Amino acid sequence: MSKITAAITAVGGYLPDFVLSNKVLETMVDTNDEWITTRTGIKERRILKEEGKGSSFLAIKAAENLIEKSGINPEDIDLVIVATATPDMKAASTAAYTATQIGAVNAFSYDLEAACSSFLFGMSTASAYIESGRYKKILLIGADKNSSFINYKDRATCIIFGDGAGAVLFEPNEEGLGLQDELLRSNGEGREFLRAQRGGSSYPINADTFAEGSHYVFQDGKTVFKNAVFNMADVAERILKRNNLTNDDVQWLAAHQANKRIIDATANRINLEDEKVMMNIQKYGNTTSATLPLLLWDYEKQLKKGDTIIFAAFGGGFTWGSIYFKWAYNS
Repeated sequence: MSKITAAITAVGGYLPDFVLSNKVLETMVDTNDEWITTRTGIKERRILKEEGKGSSFLAIKAAENLIEKSGINPEDIDLVIVATATPDMKAASTAAYTATQIGAVNAFSYDLEAACSSFLFGMSTASAYIESGRYKKILLIGADKNSSFINYKDRATCIIFGDGAGAVLFEPNEEGLGLQDELLRSNGEGREFLRAQRGGSSYPINADTFAEGSHYVFQDGKTVFKNAVFNMADVAERILKRNNLTNDDVQWLAAHQANKRIIDATANRINLEDEKVMMNIQKYGNTTSATLPLLLWDYEKQLKKGDTIIFAAFGGGFTWGSIYFKWAYNS
């Protein structure tokens, strides 16, 4: 009997309609299009404006897109994982609500949070469930409404983040396709450099502290950038070496879309040509947990069965990692 591997068999995505361009941001904070583009590669980002709609709304839309495209029956889904740094609310599971709303009534579900590495870590988790043989269909969704904790008077953060969601379906594969290897890491010493301090259990929000604005995201840009450049490139290079892969063996790099300079540094470290680097940061900004599945959504028609994809991500905490993956189908 062939070894079971975990392959992606379908992809979906969703982006809000409202476009927040650099030109609009010029009217909100002390910045300009050239400055943003030069330092980040971002030209615009999508924002979910409707009141009362959170990350579950984005997740549901992405899942519905996948279901419609693939023709899968939601009742056949065994597990729904929502990778998110911005759950709808505390205590109540965003994934449980998402699963119910899409009709995955036979699935169990839970949220997974590892900042911008959430989807990457979710790929590992979903694959392990599939490889166990106990589950056949797992829906992994990366969804974040980053605008919910961004201060649009802080030019260090408001220029970077956008809202969106992407979804993938994991199923068993006996052709050796899907997840091949992973290298995942974390270091809690980094949590002071990228965080929304208030709103969690250590520092709840109250009337006295709300005015401070410490419930918004704070980022020490230089420290985060330095660590992201080194660590994302390092794990991508190490996973290639560990699997005796050269740049000729790799068809695609799917790197977390946080900053174009970080993506370029990772590609350069593994000597990968520009045409092999998936890129949509210019359109969406950093959608946190959604960047990797949205890359797959945008590039799906260009992917060929057997293509080698190197995934890489870095997030707050710090969390980071790389996955060596073989694509399982032609669109």
